[in-house]
Amino acid sequence: MAWRWASASVIGTSHIRSGERLQDAYAISAMGDNCIFAVVSDGAGSAKFGRYGAWHTSRFLTVRFREWLRKNSEFPADEKLRDWIDELRDQVSTIAGQRESVPRQFAATLAAIIVNPTEALTLHVGDSAVVGRRGAEWDVLCWPENGEYASSTYFITDDPEPRLNIVRYPREHDAFAVFSDGVGDLALSYLEQAAHPQFFEPMMRPVDAASGEGRLVELSSKLATYLAGPTVCERTDDDKTLILISRG
Repeated sequence: MAWRWASASVIGTSHIRSGERLQDAYAISAMGDNCIFAVVSDGAGSAKFGRYGAWHTSRFLTVRFREWLRKNSEFPADEKLRDWIDELRDQVSTIAGQRESVPRQFAATLAAIIVNPTEALTLHVGDSAVVGRRGAEWDVLCWPENGEYASSTYFITDDPEPRLNIVRYPREHDAFAVFSDGVGDLALSYLEQAAHPQFFEPMMRPVDAASGEGRLVELSSKLATYLAGPTVCERTDDDKTLILISRG
């Protein structure tokens, strides 16, 4: 039984029109003893270095989890995870100083999941999301959180501390999706606060059926084409990042 996934990140049409670059970043890696780790981070559009903040968040957590699982079979305790987020924030502050800027200019959200044979752990800040498939049901493991004002959310760089949610689940899910807020309007019912099975089931079916393990290159390319296509772009002009994970 091996992990396999399709993943894609495409720039939104609003960013194309304004001459901006893709603000989303993501990472996914099989690591440790039958573990899979995936993270999506969305740099704030109002932040000058939001794109770099998203990239640094994704890379930092991937490295920390990989280092941890080389020496430990259990996931880190919540206190250790909060220490990592503090370390990440300190690094961003240092980088901001070197660029004569402030941490807020590196603002980025966070949605991450790590799964082993007995447990799933999520880390979440902001308006990205994680869902999991349990039988025929799709459960929202991290619901998007918005800020006090319209079109606002929470970021890793928030002062005095980020609105970090850490949740642990027993291993009941056999497939997962991690995505930025640009996919949220397609994948979630905000009225019912639930995932749309009609979105996830056809998206996950070819990942379930694929042979091999690791990143599915052809399916990932098709996923990118779909996310950049008119059907999706007519509904959202934001950047769109989606990771689909299945265990064959």
